[in-house]
Amino acid sequence: MHEKNSPADPAAGDDDVLDFLDLDEDEEGAASATQANLRPWRILVVDDDADVHRATELAMQGLKIENQPLHFLHASSAAEAREMLATEPDLACALLDVVMESDDAGLRLVRFIRDELGISSLRIVLRTGQPGYAPEIETVQAYDINDYKTKSDLTRTRLYTVLTAAVRSYMQIRALEANRQGLESIISASTELTQLRGVQRFAEGVLSQLCALLDVPPEGLVCAQFASELDTETRIIAAAGSVAGLMDSALDAIPSDAVRERLQRCINLRQSLYEDGGCTLYFGMSNGRAMVAMIDLGRPLTDLDQQLLRVFCGHIAVGFENVVLYSQLLDQAYNDQLLRLPNRNRFVELLDRNLKDPSGITLALIDIDDFSDINDAFGHRFGDQVLRSVAMRLGELLGLNTAMARVGPDAFGLLGPQEQVNGDEIQRVFVEPFAVAGERLQLSATSGLVRLSESSAVGSELLLDAQIALKRAKLQHRGSSQYFSSAMGSDARERFKLLKGLRTGFETNELFVVYQPQVDLPTNKAIGAEALIRWRMADGKFVPPDQFIPLAEQSGLIIAIGEYVLRTSCLQLRRMLELGHADFRMCVNISLAQFRHPDFIPSLNRALRDTGVDGKNLELEITESMAMEDTELVLRLLADIKRCGATVAIDDFGTGFSSLSHLRQLDVDRLKIDRAFVREAQSSAAGATIAQMVINLGRGLGLRVIAEGIETEDQRLHLLTLGCHEGQGYLFARPMQADQLERWMEAGAPAASA
Repeated sequence: MHEKNSPADPAAGDDDVLDFLDLDEDEEGAASATQANLRPWRILVVDDDADVHRATELAMQGLKIENQPLHFLHASSAAEAREMLATEPDLACALLDVVMESDDAGLRLVRFIRDELGISSLRIVLRTGQPGYAPEIETVQAYDINDYKTKSDLTRTRLYTVLTAAVRSYMQIRALEANRQGLESIISASTELTQLRGVQRFAEGVLSQLCALLDVPPEGLVCAQFASELDTETRIIAAAGSVAGLMDSALDAIPSDAVRERLQRCINLRQSLYEDGGCTLYFGMSNGRAMVAMIDLGRPLTDLDQQLLRVFCGHIAVGFENVVLYSQLLDQAYNDQLLRLPNRNRFVELLDRNLKDPSGITLALIDIDDFSDINDAFGHRFGDQVLRSVAMRLGELLGLNTAMARVGPDAFGLLGPQEQVNGDEIQRVFVEPFAVAGERLQLSATSGLVRLSESSAVGSELLLDAQIALKRAKLQHRGSSQYFSSAMGSDARERFKLLKGLRTGFETNELFVVYQPQVDLPTNKAIGAEALIRWRMADGKFVPPDQFIPLAEQSGLIIAIGEYVLRTSCLQLRRMLELGHADFRMCVNISLAQFRHPDFIPSLNRALRDTGVDGKNLELEITESMAMEDTELVLRLLADIKRCGATVAIDDFGTGFSSLSHLRQLDVDRLKIDRAFVREAQSSAAGATIAQMVINLGRGLGLRVIAEGIETEDQRLHLLTLGCHEGQGYLFARPMQADQLERWMEAGAPAASA
C-alpha cells in the first residue's frame, strides 16, 4: 500500500494543494455582497487532509453556480461522513477522497450513500492523490459516480467546471424527483379526494392537498360560482387559517380589497393567476359553474410549481364536477325540488329518528282534496303555486317544532307534538281561502294520523299506517281526519298478504275457470254457460271471488286475469262446438279495467282468431255502471265488439241508475236481472216491481232477459209468469269445471236442485 502525504508535514501538504488548485491571490475573499441572501449549493468535502478542505473553500470563494453561492461541509473521514450524511439534507455534491482510513474508504462510502441511504440525487466526484490506486475506467464502471479526478489535475478552473457539471446534474435529478413526487402527490390527492362527499368537504380537502403539494401551512379559501337562476352569488364554501371565519359568506364579505379583486378577476378571466407570492386557481366545469382556490405562498412560484398546479387543476376540476353532480343527486334523492322541503325518503329517516323517543309525537299524512281538478282547470304551473301556498301556511300555523315534507304529488307529511299535529289544527290551516295568482281558492284536506307511541311500525311502515288511516277518512268524509288503529292495520295487511298470494297464485296456476250453465226458462234446455274465475290456494282452501277480484282490479292484475279467462273460455267454447252443441253460447264477464284498456279489442280479436271460434257464440257481460261511463267511449267499444261478431249483455241490471234514453243508445243484446231482485220477486212488492220493470224494459227494447240466482222451481215459474226468457242458478246447475260441464251436457242437461 502506498502511503499518502501526511497532514503533519505542512510544507509537503501545502505545496501539493497549492499546486493542484493554482490559486490566484487577487480573487481570494471576493465574496458577493448579496451571497447571504441566496440559497447556497451544499457541497460535502470528505478528505483526511485538512489543507485540502481549506484550499477547496479558498479556491471556490466568491464563485457561484447558476447564480447561487456555494456552502461547504467538511468530514475528515468516511466514518464522519456517514454520520453527517444521515442528518444533513439537500447535499448537491460530495468531493470524496478515495484513500482515507482505509485504501477503499471512499469507494465504500459511495456504496453506503447509494445502497444503504438510498440517496440518488447527490452527485459524487472521487479525488485521489495516487492515480493508479483505483483504476479510473473500472471505478467509473463499477460505482455510481459523476467524475473521477486526480488531485493534481484539479486546478481552480477545472474544479469549478467539475462542480458546475455536478450541480447542474443535481438540479436536473431534483427537478425530475420533484416532478415525480408532485405527480404522485396529485394522484394521491385525487384518490383521497374521491372518498369525500359533499362540495364543502371536497373543497376543504382541496385546500389541504394544495397546501401539502406546495409545502405551505393551510391558509386560503375556496369560492364557488353558482351560475343558476336560484343562486348567482359567489360564496365561500371552504376556508382555512386566518380566513376560516368567512365560511359560507359572500365574496363581498372578504375584508381585503386585493383578495376580492384577485378572486373576482380569476372568475371573470376563467383562468388561474400566478402572482404576488401566491396563486389563484380556476377549476372550470362543463355545467357553467366554476370553483376558485386562493393560496398565499409568500414566495414566487417556480416553473415546476406552475406545471404541477396546472396538472392539479385538471384533476381537481373533474373531481369538483363529480362531487357537485353527486351533491345534486343527493339533493334530488332527499329533497323536493319544487317546494325545497324534505321528500319521502328524508321523511322516513326523520320518522326513524323520532322513534327513539316517540312519546307525544304524532305523524300526519295530509292529502289536498280534488287537487287533480285544480291542475285540470288551471294548469300545472298554477297547481305548483297552490302547493307552495299550502306549504307556507302549514309551516306558519304549525310552527318550527313540526317537521314537514312533501311525500306525494299533493300530499304532505307532518311530524311533531300532538298538540300541534292533530285533526283540528290541520283543518284550521284550510279554514281561510288561499290567494293564488289573483284567485281565491277554498281548499280542503283529508288527513290520516298515527300516534308514534301507539304504533310498533317503523319508517315507511308508519307512512303506510298513515295512508291506511287517510283512506279510511276519505271513505267517511272528505276534509276529515282519522287516527290509525291496529284493526285498520290488520285489515290492510291481510289485503296486502292476499294480493301477494294472488299474484303468486296466478303465476302458479292456482286460478282456474268454472262454468255455470244458462237455460231457456220455458224448456229448461241448456243454451250456454257463464265463465267464472275461482282461486284454490296451494293448501286447498278456496278464496271467494268477492275478496280477490276487487284486489285484482285495484292492483291492475285483473287485466292479465281477464285475458286468461277470455282465452280459456274461448278454448272451452270451441270444445263444446266440436262436441256437437252448435248453438252453445259462452258468456264472459269483462271488468271496467279491461273494458277501458287500450289492448282490450285487440286481445279479443286475438282470442277469437287463435281459438278459431265464431264471435256469434261469445257474449261479453258488462255491468250497468260500466255502461253508464263515458258514453262516447262505451258506444265505440260496443261497436268494436259487434264487429267481432260477439253479443253484449248488461249484468246486474236494475242496481244502477241508467236512463231509458241512455239504454236505447247502447247496442246490447241482453239484460241480466240481479239475483237480489230474483230473491225478492215473490216476497217483496218492490222486488217484484223491479223485476217486472226490467223484463218489460227488455222486451220493449227487443232484448232478451236472463235472471241469475234462480234456486227454486217457484222462482222459475214466477219469472216465467213475468215474461223472463232465460235463467241460471243452483236450480239448474252449480258452477262446474270443464269436464263436468261436458258430461252434464252429454247427459241431457238435467235440472239440479240446490
